Amino acid sequence: MTAFRYRRAALALTAAAVLPLTLTACGGDDSSSDAAAADKSSSSAPAEEKSSAPAEGTPADGPFGPACATVPKDGAGSFDGMAQDPVATAASNNPALSTLVTAVKKAGLVDTLNNAQNITVFAPTNDAFAKIPKADLDKVLADKEMLTNILTYHVVGEKLSPTQLESGTYDTLQKSALTTKGSGENYTVNDTSKVVCGNVPTANATVYIVDTVLMPKS
Repeated sequence: MTAFRYRRAALALTAAAVLPLTLTACGGDDSSSDAAAADKSSSSAPAEEKSSAPAEGTPADGPFGPACATVPKDGAGSFDGMAQDPVATAASNNPALSTLVTAVKKAGLVDTLNNAQNITVFAPTNDAFAKIPKADLDKVLADKEMLTNILTYHVVGEKLSPTQLESGTYDTLQKSALTTKGSGENYTVNDTSKVVCGNVPTANATVYIVDTVLMPKS
């Protein structure tokens, strides 16, 4: 009988010793599971915010191109200022287009361009005109018919977005067609004239400033 009591007491002591160890082990498993879940949740979270910049090859929404940096930040010659004026007037406020403006005036096209609706103008910079030998340029500027022929070749009778410039052929006011191609912020006209500041809005036109004067095909 005494031996039986000793055996029961020993079993009770053993159970008392084992129970805390069992509870500790269970608590450790829960803690590990929680940590693993937290790590999993952390790893599934985005590492950083997605960039809001357009992906390469995506057409720009506003004016784009290296020459846009030379446009005044405010005043009539700024992008906001140009957007308020019809295209010939807007161009006259941009110092980089002074030769073009002189040519437009000599050809008597100021009113024609200012009164037209929803047009696209490929506007050569002063540097573009400077590529033409001076004697040849003077000859063109003195010949109103030839000058008008060249200038109207730079005008398309609809507003063109950058997306439309990716691969297109468009009739001009001069009656012959020009071609465009490119993507993102890199476009060319007739494979030779590069857009250096594009998608510039004016009151009645979209302007693409180009680095080479376009010559009619016919």
